Amino acid sequence: MKLLAGNSNAKLAKDVGDYLGLPLTKRRMQRYADNEVWLVIDENVRGEDVFIIQSTSYPANDHLMELLICIDALVRASAKRITAVTPYFGYARQDRKTGGRTPISAKLVANIITRAGADRVLTLDLHAGQIQGFFDIPTDNLVAFPVMAEDIRRHYTRYADELMIVSPDVGGVVRARQLADRLNADLAIVDKRRARPGESEVMNIIGDVRGRRCILFDDIVDTAGTLCNAAAALTEQGADSVAAYVSHGVMSRPAAERVNASVLTELVITDTIDNSALTEGCEKLRRVSVAPLIGEAIRRIANEESVSKLFD
Repeated sequence: MKLLAGNSNAKLAKDVGDYLGLPLTKRRMQRYADNEVWLVIDENVRGEDVFIIQSTSYPANDHLMELLICIDALVRASAKRITAVTPYFGYARQDRKTGGRTPISAKLVANIITRAGADRVLTLDLHAGQIQGFFDIPTDNLVAFPVMAEDIRRHYTRYADELMIVSPDVGGVVRARQLADRLNADLAIVDKRRARPGESEVMNIIGDVRGRRCILFDDIVDTAGTLCNAAAALTEQGADSVAAYVSHGVMSRPAAERVNASVLTELVITDTIDNSALTEGCEKLRRVSVAPLIGEAIRRIANEESVSKLFD
């Protein structure tokens, strides 16, 4: 087994390698003057089971192209099996036709990765579960809620009876219910209306949040508008405090400033995306690592063991 890393998240790739006790495969990746990607893999990979760790996060097009070029290089180097490990799968938010003359970008990217030569995909918390079916190759969609639940237990033990898990929209209810069940906590829902991409308006709170310590749970925080609006609405309805746990911290500007100025007590994200430059100065931000989760999934896939057992 070999681990090959792109440039999207070098720290996460190293942490996964440390968990598995494997060094990252040596490679050279540079850019031509016009920003084209140049790649050479400096180790023999013939007959190897190779895992490419590369989130397709910002800049999404560059990181997606790096992933495709890595796959092609491994195909031409006669790797036995190629698994694209994309902790954050970009282009997932257009997963269906919402109007005339619109693309299904998630399906397009799935097709491109498959046609490039990937034999398998390993990802975490897809924006919509049906995206797993867009791939014509085996796809494992890990979930972050066990990692989040453990962190919540560690930091909110004395508030166990007051906890309420909140879904920031109706579409995330299943995800939030999984976390609530894990913690034996109550569930509330924020009913919102999205006028256009990146903008939302809270319409109603479903559930009694008075005197509760609310934890918003979502898969993506981009500009943080939805989270901050939801936190404000929960506070107005009498919540004692509001924190947020999110699987993928995209954190586009002005997310950091919004979070700092919001009523959120903290925002906890995983390390699927390297956003250190965008989150500098965000005092309320904290990270939890999913490297052990991804590393264990890689080990199980390489050994032909069950991945679903991770979440039993």
